[in-house]
Amino acid sequence: MYEVIYMKADFEPWWLFEGWEEQVIDKKSFENLEEVKFHLTGLLTEFRAKYTHEATKNGAFWAFWSEDEKEYCIPCDDILQIYHGIMVLRDGEPVGNFEHQ
Repeated sequence: MYEVIYMKADFEPWWLFEGWEEQVIDKKSFENLEEVKFHLTGLLTEFRAKYTHEATKNGAFWAFWSEDEKEYCIPCDDILQIYHGIMVLRDGEPVGNFEHQ
C-alpha cells in the first residue's frame, strides 16, 4: 500500500525525526501507483503555486517554504523556518527515486 503524506514542521520531511508523525496534517492511502501519481501531481502543483521555495530529496520527499513563515522556538531560543513537507511511502518506507513526472 502507498501513502502520500503532508506534514508541516520546523524541519524538512526527509529528516523523519522522532515524533514526526505528530506533524502530519493529511495522509492518503492508495492501492496503485497511478492513483499515487495523480494525487501527488495535484499536491505538487498546488504547493508550487503557493510557496516560493522547493527542495526534494531521494525522489520521495518534497519540502516547500516561504521566507515569511517562521515560528519562534522557546526551548531553542531561535526563530525557525516552517516547512510544508510531502512524502511518498510504500508499506511504511520512503519510496526511493519515485518518478511521478
